[in-house]
Amino acid sequence: MLQLIGLAWVIGIACVGIRSSSFPIHSLTSMPSAMVLLILCSIVVQYLLQARLSSIYWKCLNVGVAGVLSLVFGLIYADTQMQQRLQWRELQPEFAEVVVYVRQLNQLNDNSISQRVEVLNRHPQTVTWLATLAQTQVDQEQNLELGHYYKLSGKIRPAHSYATAGAFDVERWYLQQNIMSGFRVEQIQPISAEQIYAMGFTQHWRAQQTLWAKFRLWIEQQRYQIRLFIQQQPLHHQGLILALLTGDKSLLDAETEAQFQRFGISHLLAISGPHVLIFAGMLCWALRQLIRYYRPHWYLWMPKQYLLMLPFLSCVLLYTAFVGFEIPALRTLLMCSLVTVMLVLKQKLQGFALLIYSAALLLWFDPLSVLSAAFWLSYGACFILLRIYQSLSAQPRIELNRWQQLKHASKILIESQWKIFIALFPLVIVFFKQVAWIAPLINIIAIPLIGMLIVPLDVLAGICFFIFEPLASILFQLNDLAMALLRLIFRGMETVFVPRLHTLSMSAAVYVCLCLGLFLLFLPQSVLPKTWAILCFVPLIIVDSQRQPFELTVLDVGQGQALFLRSGHYNMMIDVGGSYDESKFSIGQQILRPFLAVHGIKQLDLVVLSHLDQDHSGAFPHLQNEVNIQHVFANQTVDVAVNSKFNLCQQGQQWSLPHQVQIQVLSPKPSQLPYAAQQQNELSCVLYISVPSAQPYQHFLVMGDAGWATEYQLLQEYPDLKVDVLILGHHGSKHSSAYDFLAHFKPKLAVASAGFDNRYGHPSSLVQQRLAALNIPFMNTIQQGSVRFSVDAQQRMLIQPYRQQKLWLQR
Repeated sequence: MLQLIGLAWVIGIACVGIRSSSFPIHSLTSMPSAMVLLILCSIVVQYLLQARLSSIYWKCLNVGVAGVLSLVFGLIYADTQMQQRLQWRELQPEFAEVVVYVRQLNQLNDNSISQRVEVLNRHPQTVTWLATLAQTQVDQEQNLELGHYYKLSGKIRPAHSYATAGAFDVERWYLQQNIMSGFRVEQIQPISAEQIYAMGFTQHWRAQQTLWAKFRLWIEQQRYQIRLFIQQQPLHHQGLILALLTGDKSLLDAETEAQFQRFGISHLLAISGPHVLIFAGMLCWALRQLIRYYRPHWYLWMPKQYLLMLPFLSCVLLYTAFVGFEIPALRTLLMCSLVTVMLVLKQKLQGFALLIYSAALLLWFDPLSVLSAAFWLSYGACFILLRIYQSLSAQPRIELNRWQQLKHASKILIESQWKIFIALFPLVIVFFKQVAWIAPLINIIAIPLIGMLIVPLDVLAGICFFIFEPLASILFQLNDLAMALLRLIFRGMETVFVPRLHTLSMSAAVYVCLCLGLFLLFLPQSVLPKTWAILCFVPLIIVDSQRQPFELTVLDVGQGQALFLRSGHYNMMIDVGGSYDESKFSIGQQILRPFLAVHGIKQLDLVVLSHLDQDHSGAFPHLQNEVNIQHVFANQTVDVAVNSKFNLCQQGQQWSLPHQVQIQVLSPKPSQLPYAAQQQNELSCVLYISVPSAQPYQHFLVMGDAGWATEYQLLQEYPDLKVDVLILGHHGSKHSSAYDFLAHFKPKLAVASAGFDNRYGHPSSLVQQRLAALNIPFMNTIQQGSVRFSVDAQQRMLIQPYRQQKLWLQR
C-alpha cells in the first residue's frame, strides 16, 4: 500500500503547473475546503461500507482512497511550491543594481562566463540569478570569486520561452533550477563584510558562517582547484576528464560536445549513480583493507556490512555534494540511505519499493525536480535495469567458464541497451525532440570503456589530488590515453555510420499509444501477452486525416512571423519565421520542425512567403530540407527544392480547402510585382481566409508586413470585406494598422506576432492605443505565446493561447 501511495504522490506532483480546460485537475489546488470535504466524505463512506464489504473489497477501497488522496495532495503541494517560487521571478528587462553573494562555481563558455549568484536586495528573500560576464571583463580581472559579496550593475534578462508546442521551454528549465532571472553584468564592485553589515544583510552573512554553509563553500572551492589543476596538465581531453569527474563542462570544447550529441550519448557526460558508487566503493574498499590488516577484531564487535555502512553513506554524501547535488547523484544518495535504514531495521529489500520511495522523498524536498529531464531519465533507466535484474534472478544458476561468462555479460549489455533505448524513447522525445538511432550501438561500446576504465581512473585521480598531486597527474595522463582510444573509436564509427540527430516529435494521440504499448511490452509475461502491445497502435492506422478540423496557429517564433493552417488533409504555412545565427539557434530546426512533428506533419501542401525579409522567410531553406513542400508562393522568386513548384503570389489567386475553407490573395497586384524588390514590406502577399461554417470568427486577414499604402488600397478595392481576426501588419508597427483602416473593418480580434524585448518596440504602443480606442481586443505572441484558432464539433471557433496551458508560462 505504501508503494501505491508513493507512486500516486509522484504522479500528482508530475501534474504540477498543467492548466487544461478539458481536464481541470488544477482546480483542486484552489479549493482547500473541497479537499477537506473530500477527506471527510471518504472517511464516512468507509465507515458506512466497512460492515457490508468483504475484506478484499475493503482493502481495495482503502487502497483506492489512499491513492487518490495522495495524488491530490501531491498536486496541491507541488502547485503551492511552484506558485511560491514564481512570485520572485523577473518578468521585465530593466537596468538594476544588485548586491550578490557568490556560492557556486561558475561555468566557462566560449566568449562569456555564467555565474549563479544569490541576490540579496531585490526581494524580501534571497533569490538566485544567472549572471553573465563577457570575456573582456574577465580579461580585465573583473571576476566574481567564491565566498565574496559584490555590487553588480547591469541589465535584467528574464527567461522567456518560445511558447510553441514542441519547442524547448527555457522558462521551465529556469524554474526547475530555481533561477529567477538572467543578468548581464556591466560593472562589478567588491563589498566587504563591514559594508554588508551596514547594508543590513547581517542575517545572510551569519548564515554563511554555519558549518553546513562552510562545507558547501569548501566543496565548490575544491571543484575550482581541480579545474585549475586539470587545466595545467598536458592533457588533450581536459574537458572530458573534468566533465566525467565533477560534471563541470567548462573545459569541454564545442566539437566534442557536438560529437556526443550526434551519437545520442550526451548523458554519459553527466554525473550518474555509478560515478557516486565507484567513489564510495573505492574508499570503502581501502577502509576495509585497513581494518582487515590493522583492526580485524572490529568485525567481532560489528558485522562487516554494518561497520562499513556509515562510511559508505558518508562517501556517497560527499561525492553528491561534490557534483552539486545533481538529480542522478541525489537519487543514489536517497536510495543508499533507504537501504541503510532497511538494513538497520532488518527489513526486506525490494528494488521497486526503493525506487518509488526515493522518488517520493526527492520530490518532497524539491517537487519541481519533476520538471527536469534528469529526474525521469534517471528513474526510467533504473526501472528498466531492475526489470532486467528481476529477469536474470528468475533464471536458474549454472556454472559458466570465462568465455561463457563473457558471452553472457555481452548479451546482458546488449539487451539492457536496446531495452533502455526503447523504454526511454518517449521521454527523450518529450524533453529533447531529437533522437540518434545509433545511440544503442554506441552505448554498447562506450559504456564498458567509460564505466570500467575511464570513470574509475578519473575518480581515483581525483582522490589522489587531495593526497599526492604528482600521482594524480600521472593518473590523469593515463586517463587521457583512454580518452584518446575512446575518441578514436568514435571517429571510426562516425566515418562508417555518419550519425546525425533526427528531429522527432509526435501528437498527443501517438504519444499515448506509444507509452501504453511500451508499458505492456515491459510488463512480466505472466501479466499480459506482449503481442497485446500491437493493439495500442491500431487507432493510429484507422485515423482519417479528412476529419482533422480547421486550425490556424500564429506561432511564437520571436521577432518574426509564421502561421500554420490545417484543414482536413491540407497543410500549409504562411511565412516561416527568421534566421539569425543557425549555429546558435535555428528557428527551423528548434521551433518549426518540432511543431510540425507534434502535429504529425511530414508534408506541407503549400507555403506562402508574404515577402523575403529574413524574419518572415529566413527559416525556409532549413524547412524545405526537412519537410517535403509541394508548392511555394512568394512576391519574389525563391530557390525551391527540385520536387517543389513555385509561383509568384498576386491578387486574384484562390485556394479551396476541405471544410469549405477559402483562401484568397488580396495584394499585390500583378502590375506591382516588378517593384517587390524595392518595396518588400509594402508589397507583401496579403491573404484572406474564410471559414464560413465557424462562429464567431469566420474571416481572417493576414497582412504580412504591409503598411498604410496597402491598407488604403484594400479600403478602396474591398470596402465590404468582413474581418473577424486581423493579423496585424509589420508585427504591430506604428506605420501599419492605421486608425481609419481599423475603424472601417472593425475586427473582433487583433493579433500581433513579435519578439520579447525586441529592439523595434513591436507591437507599437500607438497601435495598441488605436485598438483600445476602438474597443478591439488584442493578443500578441509575447504575452500569449502561440495563438491557436480551432473549430470544435459544434463549429465554434475556439482560441487557445499556448501560455495559458502552463502555469509557469502565464503572464
